[in-house]
Amino acid sequence: MASSIIVPVFNSASILPLLVERLQLVLNGVPGPHELILVNDGSRDDSWRVVQELAAKYDWVRGINLMRNYGQHCALLAGIREARHPIVITIDDDLQHPPEEIPRLLELLDQGGLDVVYGSPRQEQHGLWRDTASRITKLALQSAIGAENARNVSAFRAFRTDLRKAFAAYESPYVSIDVLLTWATTRFGVLKVEHAPRHSGESNYTFMKLVVHAINMATGFSTWPLRFASFVGFGFTVFGVLVLLYVVGRYLLEGSLPGFPFLASIIAIFAGAQLFALGIMGEYLARMHVRSMQRRAYTVRELVGSGPTSRHDA
Repeated sequence: MASSIIVPVFNSASILPLLVERLQLVLNGVPGPHELILVNDGSRDDSWRVVQELAAKYDWVRGINLMRNYGQHCALLAGIREARHPIVITIDDDLQHPPEEIPRLLELLDQGGLDVVYGSPRQEQHGLWRDTASRITKLALQSAIGAENARNVSAFRAFRTDLRKAFAAYESPYVSIDVLLTWATTRFGVLKVEHAPRHSGESNYTFMKLVVHAINMATGFSTWPLRFASFVGFGFTVFGVLVLLYVVGRYLLEGSLPGFPFLASIIAIFAGAQLFALGIMGEYLARMHVRSMQRRAYTVRELVGSGPTSRHDA
């Protein structure tokens, strides 16, 4: 099964040669031509030089050098648009996703009548904060795509290249590959795979970056935060009516009214609810403003590798 393997690269100069060697061993046992697309996402080390050397050494390796760091999903989008084969496989550059699991992904994709298969880790090899942020991200993704399989999403995935037609015109800088895939299909599958410790270095996804990514997904691809703000507003309206009934009832029964601390606390609650709702609306307005500037998801600086390329800047 011919496939295009896409790897977003960020500060991975020391890992890439080993990654390519392991991929080559695996793909030698998988029928069909294959290609590896290494997308350098503004690395600050010698990653692009290593990509160039690998592209010169292996005729099935290609490289895309982005103008700056745009983020993992934007880098993946650049690679997906350059893919030449019917199947796309995405895998991280840190060898936590074992390349040896690729044949199992392809087998389930081929025999299960599916369009997307996620290689979901049996047990993630991250720290407490990173795992917590990952769960928050998956909950946000579930709200954005309205699918239960969002809890099993992973950066290790295989899907049919034709799915990219559904988001061919997508140009927003806020990119979530998993959400974009749901625009094209509902036929998702999950395969439990091994998740190895990171080969070297530290993850570039910090707790705060994952939380920001979750907020971007929730406000960029879903309207549920606005609905939640509406529910909060409705809830506090009901609460305000109950407080009014309490105040009036106490006045009628006792001839006295609650003191200033009670009144101040009620005002603070309502002011906080209003600011919360305004903040959510502000997030949506900010995204509308950014999209109105027609800012691209990524810009390609340089391409290396054999054969013609489309040089698609999105």
